[in-house]
Amino acid sequence: MDPTPRWIRDLTRLLPIRSQVVLSGNIRDSFPTPLAGGTTLAPLLRCLWTHLAALDYKLLLVYDPVEGLRPYPNEPAVVELATRLFDLKLADGAMAMSLEALTGMMKKVAAQREARCALAIDYASRLTRSPDHLDAGEHRFFVAAERLSLAANPVVPRGADIATPVGKARYNPVLWLVNRAQDLPPWLTFDSTRISVITIGLPDYEARLAAAPLLGGLFAGYEAGTPDEQRKFADTLARLTDGLPLVALADIAQLAERQGIGFRDADDAVQCYKVGGTENPWKKSYLRERIAGAQGIIEERVRGQTAAVVKTIDILMRSVMGLTGAQARVSGNRPRGVLFFAGPTGVGKTELAKTLTQLIFGDDRAYIRFDMSEFAEEHTGARLLGAPPGYIGYDAGGELTNAVRDKPFAVVLFDEIEKAHPRILDKFLQILEDGRLTDGRGETAYFSEAILVFTSNLGIYVEDEHGQRVQSVHPGDAQDVVEARVKGAIEDYFKFRLSRPEILNRIGDNIVVFGFITPEIGARIFDGMLGNVVARVKDEHKLDLAIAPEVRDALRALCIADLGNGGRGIGNRLESLFVNPLSRALFRFPLEGRTAVAVTALTADDDRVMTVTLA
Repeated sequence: MDPTPRWIRDLTRLLPIRSQVVLSGNIRDSFPTPLAGGTTLAPLLRCLWTHLAALDYKLLLVYDPVEGLRPYPNEPAVVELATRLFDLKLADGAMAMSLEALTGMMKKVAAQREARCALAIDYASRLTRSPDHLDAGEHRFFVAAERLSLAANPVVPRGADIATPVGKARYNPVLWLVNRAQDLPPWLTFDSTRISVITIGLPDYEARLAAAPLLGGLFAGYEAGTPDEQRKFADTLARLTDGLPLVALADIAQLAERQGIGFRDADDAVQCYKVGGTENPWKKSYLRERIAGAQGIIEERVRGQTAAVVKTIDILMRSVMGLTGAQARVSGNRPRGVLFFAGPTGVGKTELAKTLTQLIFGDDRAYIRFDMSEFAEEHTGARLLGAPPGYIGYDAGGELTNAVRDKPFAVVLFDEIEKAHPRILDKFLQILEDGRLTDGRGETAYFSEAILVFTSNLGIYVEDEHGQRVQSVHPGDAQDVVEARVKGAIEDYFKFRLSRPEILNRIGDNIVVFGFITPEIGARIFDGMLGNVVARVKDEHKLDLAIAPEVRDALRALCIADLGNGGRGIGNRLESLFVNPLSRALFRFPLEGRTAVAVTALTADDDRVMTVTLA
């Protein structure tokens, strides 16, 4: 494969027919460049000069607003030629120059016939504060540039053999190096027939694959690797660096050299570059042991959801083995895992996300939660993802991107995802597919080491033919009935109400449906919560709280009478029926000198106000 960058090939094609060329986009990258010792990665100016020299250009003048004008390359013969041809007065290798003087220099370069030459105006994006509001001097400069683009003619150097390729007529071009073509006055490029714009894009997979062997020597053991191992290394590095410039690949190689990372562990070097640190929790040996016994641990905290727990563990095992998205050709940048927890309220969806955090990362602080009801309006996307450049607060970044940059190894929970504005949901397409998101500051957050968890109550309530909200599934319905209706509602929501089936496609078969709490499980949840109340009284007041069996049984029956709100509903009723009257009774009861207290009765008055009797 020809390693010559596409923009170089385009520029070579344009030199006989265009007097000025705007190079925009990824101009600060490195590019494959042929040198005496072979191909290497070099900055744009070096790459540009190498190819211009092959076309018999003798020198390149480079201007930037800070240093002024300087000959390139900084070699004695080139500097002497440039000084003689253009009467340069160099100080420390450069010559200060105003825009008016630069106008004259552009004319001299375009008309020079003694030697082929070119003028590159670097940092051209910084020549003006705004291309739409030019002062008189700036306007005069760009008008002169436009006039020159039309007046200049292709030249053949004196004495050149026009029968040879290097003797063909070509322009001595003016090359504008800008971040965006819009950084120049729009009329300059739109209205001139002699100015072309070449956009330099980020390298594609093939370009990264070709660059990888040039950097392999910085990875430990690369030279001793077999050809197949070296090809696998190149593929891994190219695949995992999708969306990154080649200069980032060089930085990754430098990190690998300093950290002593072997070429077989190229993925660790990429992870170190993207998220920082070489400690990868996903590769810890103890993680497999934790997951092997995970079901029992999880079911201690999330009761009565065996089917949901088993499916979650299956998806988690896939994540640990690095096989998420393995069916796709390029999948290394996707999140480690994606889970969509659906089902009734209060059945353990959020609790399971917290449990996964503790299980995988051993730290509840690696849990990041966003209540998506806070992002129901389109403008709130600026809070979550960062405001666009130019808007107030854009330099602060987004809450989501900042959080993931701070904690790249995390469980990220998006609670009640259906309440977010559809425009905000569109951003999840990029996260689910590419595993990254760029905020208003231009900084990228990588989700490739995170687990994303979405929760939803879709399908529990639906609208009937009268537009009334009615319950679609009820406590006591079989699990397969609940699962079918909930999944059907989720599919309907994304495909027809939002018209965004692509989001559902990226979630795939990772929808985990939770069932209703059964009376047996409800009783166990109640017992656990009541035990927490007893423990809290012990911690706060150093009292052993005893509860009469008949009080416990009556309270249990009241708390689990309605399981429609799951464990959260049980907790709410326990607080209302027992914790509140217990607090009132303890507040009034003489506790001094006591180490124990007993609840002997729980009664309600005519106004249904509960009263706890203590002894």
